[in-house]
Amino acid sequence: MTTAQRNESEHDFGPVEGLTPLALPAARAAGCPFDPAPGVERARREEPVTRATLWDGSSCWLVTRHQDVREVLGDPRFSADASRPGFPFLTVGARELSTSQPTFIRRDDPEHARLRRMLTADFMVKKVEAMRPEVQRLTDGLLDRMTAGRTSADLVAEFALLLPSLVICLLLGVPYDDHEFFQDRSRLLLSLHSTAEEVRTAGDELQHYLSRLAEAKRREPDNGIVSRLVARDDLDAEEIASMGRLLLIAGHETTANMTALSTLALLRNPDQLARLRADPSLIKGAVEELLRYLSIIHNGLPRIADEDVTIGGRTIRAGEGVLCTLNSANRDEEVFPGGEALDIGRDARRHVAFGFGVHQCLGQPLARVELQIAVETLLRRLPGLRLDIPFEDVPFRHDMGIYGVHALPVAW
Repeated sequence: MTTAQRNESEHDFGPVEGLTPLALPAARAAGCPFDPAPGVERARREEPVTRATLWDGSSCWLVTRHQDVREVLGDPRFSADASRPGFPFLTVGARELSTSQPTFIRRDDPEHARLRRMLTADFMVKKVEAMRPEVQRLTDGLLDRMTAGRTSADLVAEFALLLPSLVICLLLGVPYDDHEFFQDRSRLLLSLHSTAEEVRTAGDELQHYLSRLAEAKRREPDNGIVSRLVARDDLDAEEIASMGRLLLIAGHETTANMTALSTLALLRNPDQLARLRADPSLIKGAVEELLRYLSIIHNGLPRIADEDVTIGGRTIRAGEGVLCTLNSANRDEEVFPGGEALDIGRDARRHVAFGFGVHQCLGQPLARVELQIAVETLLRRLPGLRLDIPFEDVPFRHDMGIYGVHALPVAW
């Protein structure tokens, strides 16, 4: 029986003998905001492929070990198609966004590959590396403005969020003057507490904005990605807008939160901060370690089995949903000994912070360049950088699909 032939009501497969389902999304422990939820960590140690219960009472498999996560994400028998009955959604908003306004990351090959290939050249390492001088210029300009005549600021609002927004607007050909519009909509789309109606409205507004932008580029093209997509004859207006929406949201939300959270993690690990300041050549490896240690895609990557597959000794049946927890996989002691600690000298290149397999993050070369420049420049230019509020008062993004902090008051 294929997944498509199954009735949606059949996908709550119930408990598995010996397994107590973990309720998702799982809460992190108080006082340990950088660590995965204790229940997820316990699952990785004791029952790496286990059952979980979602918000609507349905169940899915939770995969927590590094090896098993890579197996699922690299196996074409696991589908990323969110339209399939039984696909696991962490929230009602996620279900609404993925089913009513899907992007190519929620499609399988060959359609996924067809659309992704249209963007590959824009994010190749060589092209992104050529952007370093421009990213450095933007970084210095933001820090000039943030520090002018002042000794404190909110690092999120005045630096971490602005830099990737500037860069992705430049790449796409989106007017930066509109950044507050798409940032507000992004917050609604990524909130774990948004209703289906709120997500639908925010998604529609972004879709309409990008459709209008595409029409404007058709009349007056530039060198941005949107203009190049408009010039093709194998994309319709909805596909162009969907691709633009995906890049716009992913291009600023992920890097912005990694920048702020990385800064906070280094401030909380002064030995690692001092080591990086003493030897800035460590920055590339340090960014990989921060990506591993923080893993901001923290609630799991969803998939659904097309056929029966055995993972970690458990048989996942056709039509059953799976969530792969990247933050738990990146703390796997079998791959990263002492992985609960931040160590900027660690070889962290096997991390799965960007996912794995054919759906691995398209924009990872750009994210790496932005993070390397942002963190190195911030530490170099602000040697007295420190947290300006008690650590316990930092507002972490427990309520969002992408982890980080809502604000980060710092002083220098």
